[in-house]
Amino acid sequence: MTTNAPEKSSEHDSIVKPYISVVLPCLNEEKGLPVCFESILQVANRENLDIEIIVVDNGSTDSSMEIVKNLSIKHPNVILEIEKTKGYGSAYMHGLAAAKGKYIFMADADATYDFEDIPRFIKKLEEGNDMVVGNRFSGMMEANSMTFLHKWVGNPVLSSLVRLFFKIKIHDIHCGARALSKDAYSKLTLYTLGMEFASEMIIKAAKANFKITEIPIKYRMRIGESKLETFSDGWRHLRFILLYSPIVIFLIPGLLLFIFGALSMLMLYIGNFALFGITLYFHPMFLSSLCIILGYELIFFTGFSRIYAVTHLGDTDRAIEKLFKYLTLEKAIALGGIIAIASIIVFAIIFINWIGSNLGGLDQTKNLIVALTLAVIGIQTIMGSFMLSILGIKEK
Repeated sequence: MTTNAPEKSSEHDSIVKPYISVVLPCLNEEKGLPVCFESILQVANRENLDIEIIVVDNGSTDSSMEIVKNLSIKHPNVILEIEKTKGYGSAYMHGLAAAKGKYIFMADADATYDFEDIPRFIKKLEEGNDMVVGNRFSGMMEANSMTFLHKWVGNPVLSSLVRLFFKIKIHDIHCGARALSKDAYSKLTLYTLGMEFASEMIIKAAKANFKITEIPIKYRMRIGESKLETFSDGWRHLRFILLYSPIVIFLIPGLLLFIFGALSMLMLYIGNFALFGITLYFHPMFLSSLCIILGYELIFFTGFSRIYAVTHLGDTDRAIEKLFKYLTLEKAIALGGIIAIASIIVFAIIFINWIGSNLGGLDQTKNLIVALTLAVIGIQTIMGSFMLSILGIKEK
C-alpha cells in the first residue's frame, strides 16, 4: 500500500496532491471492475495522485473477488474488503471506515461513472467544500443509460423533496459519484444499510452544516446487470426523507386539521349557522370529529419519527430531549385518562337522561359526537405515549 505522505506533481508545481481513497462497493461486477481499475490507475499515473482503491465485496458469486485479488498482487494499493451484511449502505460504511486517505471518492463499480472526474472532485474539496456530489442531469448523460422512471420521475421528485425540505441545492441526490474528506466523514453518523444510504449521507451532511456543492459529470450505460429495484429502492429513499422531515409531512398538516376540527366543532355545538345560504346543523360535526382525530394522530406521528431518528439513527433534537424531561409517560397517561374520563362522564349524562325519558328519543347527537371524539383522543394519548416511550429506548 502506498504511504499516507502527500506527493507533489512536479518541481514546478507547489500544489500538494492529496492522498485519495477510492471506494467501490461490489456485487457481481466482474465485467465492470476491470474497466474501473484501468481508468482509475490511468488517472493516478497521469495526475501523479497517491490513490488507494478499496473494493468492498458484498457477496459476489462471480469472479469479482478473484479479479481484485489478482490485481492487488501487481498493485498493492488495490485492497479487497469483505462485507457480509447485504446492502449498498453496509458495503459503503465498511469501505469508508477502512479508507485511510485524506479525501474519499465514491463511485459504483459498474463503469457508469468517469473516473477522469476524480481530480475535479478533489479540487472542489481542496477549495474548502466538505462534500462534492455529481450531477448526472447536466447534459452529459449517455442515451438510455437511465430508465425512464428513474430519469423523469423517481430521481427528480425525490431530489426536489430534499431541496424543499432540507434547503440543499443538490439536483441529483442519488448520484453515486461523490467525494468528501475523511474528517467530514468522521463527523457523520450513518445507519441505513440499503440504497437510502445515498439520501441519508446528503441529508445528515446538510443537518451538520457541511459545505456541499455539485459538479456536472458524465454518466454512461452500466456494464453488467443492474441491482436497482425501482419501487422498493424508491420507497426506501422516500421513507427516509419523510422520516427526517416530520414537521412538513406530519406536524403542519396535523395542527391545521386539529385546529380546523376543534373550531368548527365548537361553532356547530354552540349553534347552527349558515354557509352560502345553507343552514348547517349537527351533521358537519362528524367531519369536525374526523379532522380532530386525524390531526391529533399526525401530531403523534411527528413525535414517533423524531424520536426514532434520535434514538435509532444518531440524530440530535433538543426539543425531543426536553419532551422526555418534562413530559413523562406517567404524565401523558394521566392526561389521556382525564380526557377519557371526561368522555365517560358525557356518555353517562346522556345515558341518565335517556333513562329519565323512559328510554324514549333524545336529541343528544351533538353530545354523542363530542363524547366519541374525547374517547378516541384519550385512548390515542395513552397508547401513543406508550409507543413514544418504547421508541425512546436507545439502542446500545
